[in-house]
Amino acid sequence: MEQNGTFPIKISELNVLRDEATSYLKGVQWEQGRKAKSRDKSKKEESILLYLSKANGTAANEVTSVSKTILSLKKRLLPDSVAIPLHLNRALYALQEGLTIGIWLRDSYADASGLSTLIERKSSLDGAQRRTYDAKQQTATAFMLQGIAARILFDLNSFADENLSVMTNKFAGIPELSVISPLKGISCMLYYFDKYLSHPEIITSDEEVTNFTVVFFKAILVELQQRLSTFEFTETITDRTYKLEKSKFAISGWNNTFEDSVKSVSFNKIKFEEIVGNRDAKHFARRLTERLMSYDFTAKKNPFQELGGFMPVFMGYGIPGTGKSMLIAAIATKLKEHCDALDIPFLFHPMPDTLISTFQGGSAEKMVQWMKPLQDPTKLIFAPIDDAENNLQERTAQGVSAGVKEVIGVFLRYTEGAYAITYGNSAIGMFTNLPEMLDKAVISRVQGRFKIDGARTIPDFIDQDYIWWNTFDKTMPHFVNMKKPENYQFLGNQGLAKNLGEILNRSEKPAEAKILEIYEHTEAKYNTNEHMFFAELYKNIQKSFPFFSSRDIRNIQSAISLRLTDFNLPDDWFNDAAVYFKKDYTTKLEMLKELMKSNMKGLDFADIRRQETVRYLDNIATIADTDFKRKVEARVHDLNVQLAANKFFEKN
Repeated sequence: MEQNGTFPIKISELNVLRDEATSYLKGVQWEQGRKAKSRDKSKKEESILLYLSKANGTAANEVTSVSKTILSLKKRLLPDSVAIPLHLNRALYALQEGLTIGIWLRDSYADASGLSTLIERKSSLDGAQRRTYDAKQQTATAFMLQGIAARILFDLNSFADENLSVMTNKFAGIPELSVISPLKGISCMLYYFDKYLSHPEIITSDEEVTNFTVVFFKAILVELQQRLSTFEFTETITDRTYKLEKSKFAISGWNNTFEDSVKSVSFNKIKFEEIVGNRDAKHFARRLTERLMSYDFTAKKNPFQELGGFMPVFMGYGIPGTGKSMLIAAIATKLKEHCDALDIPFLFHPMPDTLISTFQGGSAEKMVQWMKPLQDPTKLIFAPIDDAENNLQERTAQGVSAGVKEVIGVFLRYTEGAYAITYGNSAIGMFTNLPEMLDKAVISRVQGRFKIDGARTIPDFIDQDYIWWNTFDKTMPHFVNMKKPENYQFLGNQGLAKNLGEILNRSEKPAEAKILEIYEHTEAKYNTNEHMFFAELYKNIQKSFPFFSSRDIRNIQSAISLRLTDFNLPDDWFNDAAVYFKKDYTTKLEMLKELMKSNMKGLDFADIRRQETVRYLDNIATIADTDFKRKVEARVHDLNVQLAANKFFEKN
């Protein structure tokens, strides 16, 4: 056994169980239940479900043989071939390995939970013991089925089409899934898998075998997740992780772990120094990478969570063309460089453009699939959402689709709620040109925000031109025959700041008129170094901005904590992982505390609190004001069109 509740799944032990797994593929018996036979059928489902209930007769305890069905399918798909088609063969192998893992998990749970002892004494159990036996049998079956589905998806997910909507449309669901006992669970599952597989309308090509198998076993996982509250004696499932020897595959509690097969998306490599301007954004990005790198894989937590400097959800905003996409690539580049140097797994996991589905519930399902990998504690994860206003638009706005509402609902549950598991190894970054169009509840989840404003100074404009014309200079020396600026090193001003103090405009009071009025009204009653000042300020802000809530106050507190932890990790920590990154969690935390104490010398808590509060309040006022102005401009435009139309009508 490994430390921290992680148990190895040994290959040698699986080899012993493979014959049992194969026997299930050769034949199982299952009789459909009454509910499955009489299930209400929509027009879409009717032909398929009738086929499932009537195919091959309706005999009791009908024998189903997946291996025979696969041979029949082989003859139908490739009648002139001796070999089994690639996708069909891969699916069969994945099914065999999934069954083997499931059987191992069944036996492991039985031993750990005491079910094995109850099985041995089955004939002499009293009433209470019999109820315990039945409950543990059901839990063992559910855990086994989850393991089967998760392993199959781990093996096949990367080979399936990215868009499974066609197969999802064909799929009519699983009429029933038995968890009474492991044998009945496997028999029921394979019965319906076999019936679908042999249906002539479901599988029309070899490639569709993989797509169907993925859709089917995802449905198995969804069904199990919906029943979780009914399972008892789950302690020996939720308190440990089972990891397959010589593989990344793992089962951690009831988590759907096929996300391990999610691959990092390719990206253009860009250094922070190549991005012109955006000092605030680049500084925040640098801090983000340092904090993610501090995650402890053994303790499964991040010391910066204790210090208050870690923000799992952040937002970068600015007008088009100021470098949002470049910043995403630069963050991914820096994290990948560090992870490669320290031999740490890294996942670049941007939100896909095809998230919104036209099918009811399809968008929520896709969003869950995207969010789930963020709960994987075995790698560092950066999950950017570019053009966030497309998928996270204000739900109350006219014309917002049901798909957007589904996506937002899932996002909110997984970022702060029962599903929100924050290990400190992943960060979601929202990037937008239109922050005022984002849903208010989504914005409230944002714990760190920065402006992406592009070139703003003379050196910025010089450097932006330099990046462009330097390509000519490299390929055709002396072609760019223009005088260079004196006493200036190109890109010299594009380096990273040491701390936020170098970047921030130290405004003592708000810049937004409405916030300034509230601020000065509050200041007339209390001094800004009093706790009562902030309590009164928040109350007054809430009167004018009803959406301002306790979560906003927590976000202000997070911003203050970020300022207090605004220090650089020493270069030698990155040069030699043993100095810091390979230390145990407690040692890393103490090292960071020492850096924090050193950094805080000369800082004034009251000043920092006031500055960050002012920045945050100005920010929400700007977003609210922009939204209002946009609505006014749209109304004015409509009125002008109406007036012009009236004049045109009168003339004609």
